[in-house]
Amino acid sequence: MKKKKAKQTPSFLQQCRQLLRRPALPLILIAAAAILGIVSGLYSTVKHSSIELGADDRIDITPQQIQSIKAIGEWEFLAISDEELVDTVRKGFFSDDQLARIYYGTIRLGIDLHQVDSGWIRAQGDTVELKLPRVGLLDKDFIDETRTKSFFESGRWTAADREALYQRAYQRMLAHCLTPQNLRSAEQNADKQVRQMMRAMGFEHITITYQQQERD
Repeated sequence: MKKKKAKQTPSFLQQCRQLLRRPALPLILIAAAAILGIVSGLYSTVKHSSIELGADDRIDITPQQIQSIKAIGEWEFLAISDEELVDTVRKGFFSDDQLARIYYGTIRLGIDLHQVDSGWIRAQGDTVELKLPRVGLLDKDFIDETRTKSFFESGRWTAADREALYQRAYQRMLAHCLTPQNLRSAEQNADKQVRQMMRAMGFEHITITYQQQERD
């Protein structure tokens, strides 16, 4: 009678070799399932999370910008040079005294931004509204007395006589230079330059009005 051989338990090394000899398909399936689960989880997260990208096209004008515009002060839009020959005659018993002088001056037309009213500028989105002082004479001392010349002088003349001659020259310059045509030209230049400044700040729709007078 033959003796049965005792069944030997495979060693740990042999068990590892047997596992390595088994087909690798189950392991591949397990790895694929794990990857699929990760991808599915990421998709679900992205699907329920939205990122919105948009441009904020609002234009806000700051108090510092408003102050910098006001700091321009007297903004000149038209300058007219003029010269006036003014004379006066004083009748005498034997002869007449005569005084004639030539005066030079420059009439400067523009707006004084120091005179703006409260709330003179309002901005919303790409629209800005401005209410500006009316275009007018910037400098009342427009005669350059250093360039005044005596054209002809005979007899004796007092300081009061010369002051009267100066005032006549002053009024003549105002009449010849401060004309409706020159004022319109200055206002057109003002409208153009103010709009250019506002467009440079990003505004597209600009409305300009003037104190005591409106312009579209």
